[in-house]
Amino acid sequence: MMAFKRFLMAILMIPYYLFNYAFNDYAYPAVSTSGAYLFCYFIGNEVNEQQIHLAVSTDGYNFKALNNNEPIIDQKLGTGCVRDPYILKGPDENGKDCYFIIATDMNALEGWTSNHALITWRSYDLVNWIDETVIDIRQFDGFEHTNRAWAPQAIWDAEKGMYMVYWATSTVENDTAGHYYAYTKDFKTFETEPKVLYGRWNEPDPETGGTRNIQCIDGDIVYNEKDGYYYLYFKEDITQKIAYVRSKNLTGPYNTDYKICSLNWFGVEGSSMYRITGTDAYMMIMDEYGEGTFFAQMTRDFESFRQVQRSTYSLNHLRPRHGSVVAISEDEYNVLVEAYGAQEIPKK
Repeated sequence: MMAFKRFLMAILMIPYYLFNYAFNDYAYPAVSTSGAYLFCYFIGNEVNEQQIHLAVSTDGYNFKALNNNEPIIDQKLGTGCVRDPYILKGPDENGKDCYFIIATDMNALEGWTSNHALITWRSYDLVNWIDETVIDIRQFDGFEHTNRAWAPQAIWDAEKGMYMVYWATSTVENDTAGHYYAYTKDFKTFETEPKVLYGRWNEPDPETGGTRNIQCIDGDIVYNEKDGYYYLYFKEDITQKIAYVRSKNLTGPYNTDYKICSLNWFGVEGSSMYRITGTDAYMMIMDEYGEGTFFAQMTRDFESFRQVQRSTYSLNHLRPRHGSVVAISEDEYNVLVEAYGAQEIPKK
């Protein structure tokens, strides 16, 4: 039934797309061929808004809230608040398929330099989230005075048989945040000490002729199968846009001559890229944090992007902040809808 609906929608929308994209520099939306999508996010800065929320989509563009856009997880540990959640699927420590959420353990009401830990959960059915774990970055040598541990994400490293977790950190001694990484098998403990992944410290300053430190946060690493590079997208702090660097190796080194790739006018952060299943097209969504909206653009080569027309996708009714999207199966979609319902939330 879902496949038939996709086919029918694609046929009905052909005249609309031909007219619109002949006269505008918009991306032609790729049509998802199978499965569904799960969006994980938080919605604001109040305590009851800094929680895990989920929404689902059958096409990768239009999302419906689960649980009437109320929190999905009742956080017990850490600050009791969570931001910047990242969701991914992969093997657990025993090789069994599993979903993980890793996020910033932080209450923004206590200040932007108040957090020093990451928080994780796992689920085998996307409904029951277990093994809530706080990973305090201050336990590691050189990080005793960490005052920011932001926007963690993870990517499976097949060569090592572990996940590389990466996040932005600053310390009292070095207040300019940059990206660090460590390896884990279970999202409960790290197997390695944190190391530098990518930062903008002591880079040439064209205005003074000296050097400068520029904050580098909200990293998102995506592997490009076509050219064999890992692309690290991040918030470029001077322009408040999304930039990228790349490397043939997951842990770097990444090139230092970053390139801006976001196309919108407003300041953005928290970009997240995901593939439209069955195609070579990737959606990049990002948080227009000053506007309370999300912006979307599309790429097929990871470097050149075209805007996705705002009328083509629906995210903003969810009031989302920095989040991420993972592909799920049609069966998993049905399980989630049966458990929580999928609601159209009116825009406030």
